[in-house]
Amino acid sequence: MTTTAGPPPTGGGEGERQRLRLLAVTACPTGIAHTYMAAEKLAQAAESRGIDMKVETQGSIGAENVLNDNDVSTADGVIVAADKDVDLSRFVGKRVLVVGVAEGIRHPERLIEQVRSAPVHTAGGAAAATAAPGGRERSVAYKALMNGVSYMIPFVVVGGLLIAISLSLGGHPDPSGGLVIPKDSFWMDVNNIGVIGFTLMVPILSGYIAYAIGDRPALVPGMIGGWIANTGSLYDSKAGAGFIGAIVTGFLAGYLVLWIKKVQVPKFVQPIMPIIVIPIVATTALGLFFINVIGKPISWVFEHLTSWLGGMTGTSAILLGTILGLMIAFDMGGPVNKTAFLFGAGLIATGNQAVMGMCAAAIPVMPLGQGLATLIRQRLYTEQERETGLASLFMGCFGISEGAIPFAAARPAQVIPANMLGGAVAGAVAGLAGVKDAVPHGGPIVAVLGAVSGVPMFFVAVAIGTAVTAVTTVALVDVSERKRRGELVGHGVLAEEPELALVGVGAPGAGAVVAERASRGGTAAGGVVGSAGSSAGDAAAVEATADAGSANSGLADNGSANAGLTKSGSADADLANTGSANAEGAPGSGSPATSPDPEIRPGILPEALPEVPPEVLSGYLTEQTVKVRLDADGKEAVIREMAGLLARTGKVVDVEELVATALRREAQGTTGLGEEIAIPHAKTDAVSAPVVGFARSAEGVEWGSLDGTKARLVFMIAVPEAAAGDEHLRILALLSRKLMDAGFRERLSAAGDESAVLGVLSEVG
Repeated sequence: MTTTAGPPPTGGGEGERQRLRLLAVTACPTGIAHTYMAAEKLAQAAESRGIDMKVETQGSIGAENVLNDNDVSTADGVIVAADKDVDLSRFVGKRVLVVGVAEGIRHPERLIEQVRSAPVHTAGGAAAATAAPGGRERSVAYKALMNGVSYMIPFVVVGGLLIAISLSLGGHPDPSGGLVIPKDSFWMDVNNIGVIGFTLMVPILSGYIAYAIGDRPALVPGMIGGWIANTGSLYDSKAGAGFIGAIVTGFLAGYLVLWIKKVQVPKFVQPIMPIIVIPIVATTALGLFFINVIGKPISWVFEHLTSWLGGMTGTSAILLGTILGLMIAFDMGGPVNKTAFLFGAGLIATGNQAVMGMCAAAIPVMPLGQGLATLIRQRLYTEQERETGLASLFMGCFGISEGAIPFAAARPAQVIPANMLGGAVAGAVAGLAGVKDAVPHGGPIVAVLGAVSGVPMFFVAVAIGTAVTAVTTVALVDVSERKRRGELVGHGVLAEEPELALVGVGAPGAGAVVAERASRGGTAAGGVVGSAGSSAGDAAAVEATADAGSANSGLADNGSANAGLTKSGSADADLANTGSANAEGAPGSGSPATSPDPEIRPGILPEALPEVPPEVLSGYLTEQTVKVRLDADGKEAVIREMAGLLARTGKVVDVEELVATALRREAQGTTGLGEEIAIPHAKTDAVSAPVVGFARSAEGVEWGSLDGTKARLVFMIAVPEAAAGDEHLRILALLSRKLMDAGFRERLSAAGDESAVLGVLSEVG
């Protein structure tokens, strides 16, 4: 959408200046509220200054209103307000200003002024051109790490689940040691495919970290560097560096490529730099550096840890179990983990199975603990992370510790200590109880298959370790999130909204940007505009909307809403019959009135038909769910009162759960959106169908809004889990179109009763 303040310049008058043309890209890694709010604020600020602006949004449903080559060629500058990576290569030669998405919401006018003097983006430019004062953009390192993790997750999940399935259905304990799958069997093929997935996950992590920093030329050195890091035999180590080594090679490759890009070369060499010179030079340099410089210390650590553990075999079983648990949990497949595992496996042949018992109890703790954490505190995790958590639980049952790697890579400071604490506890309990394992494998699967002695205490050790890891992870992540939100609030910046929340529902910043998206969705029953159907990729991982056709056809509640109107229609017909009887017997009446409408019987005037209430949001918002004056005066009390309002429809299955879900959402970040508007919302099966309520507060309710205003206009949206992926986006599109219209808000505030309020709200759609 191009937002303009008036007709385009003709350029024909003397002294007439050509209008400034700006572009903007807004993006948020976890949702859509901030994406569209920033887009609308920028568009409004540009319009007020007579500037042409086109805004591309990159929310959880993918890129919309995409900037084309013609837009870029005629632009005078580009504002990128984003908290995730945005490809800037298309803006080479243009002035580019890069800030966090919150700056686009809070200071759009300032950004428009600053972009006029922003530096020109060059082909070798870094991923962040510049940052406006006060902007709290996510660091390049954070974005790069998240980029690598998001691409790695599918490999972890697919590889881990295939290995787990092949072991469970095709494996059996072998007297010589290990869980064995018969060679040349179907399940061995499945297992090999899973192993390939696991083998690739480390280079993928490294490659896409590098890609996020140095763009396409960094992809090859990043991936090859990750492969080298994971292949210990290249630097005389019995174990590779694992995911920690991949993170190191990813950052080294990315920044090495950035440095090479800055080297001045003759013009005839420039075309082949990104596809030949840079990848070859960076790959060779990184590979040799890792093998000869980084790899040697890793090999040294491996050897000396093995010798050190060998000297501890006669010490306290509790102490040895604690140490082995710490090592198993530290790097999940890396040199420290492998040292502990191979130490325990090697002692099986000597008749000492107790050491492997300690390792076996610690091995599943990390994936089980991280999976459990995503269930305990779902709001702390994105949709993709919660799905990965379920896969992690499954992998943990089969002793595949790598299931926890995505969590450790994304939040190393919180997850790795929690993993180590849980692993240490599990190892210590197993050592104390004298648990033994006869095969070099871990997890509940070995106990189920009879390879473990002391099975009850083995499961106790695993359960305690898992609980410790889960609780510690939740506590550390929660503290980290609270601290970050506190820092953001201290700097006047919005808190992010994880995917779990109904991110962006009714955000007033969507405005015409969302309106354009809605208009492309087609018209649903009752004339309601459906949402567009661009679907999201990753990362995130995330709730993808259906295509426009399915979005419209999927509005199942339109049918019930329309059915309700049909019932009203029959009631009207009954009234019409009564009216007709009265008209026929009315004294002094002339000939019976006739109607040109064949649906209306003779003898009744069209004016006599009662007015059908307007349909708002496909019938999700009705006169039943409108209240002109709230009785409550606090946020929690208002949410409770609004939940009761929604319950009038019969669509609320559990009022208390609805209230609790909405309050959990508020604890995560305010839904007070400024302009005296609040939109508490809940995605929960406490409602059987989408339902929307609206109420006004004369005095206003303190809601922690970004602009400090009290909430006087309160919408509450409740959507079932199954419908949320499509419906909250559609509701957002319809509401957002009007909520930034000051005149609409004034009419909504001035409406005298529920019927009048519903009439104003019918403008929404």
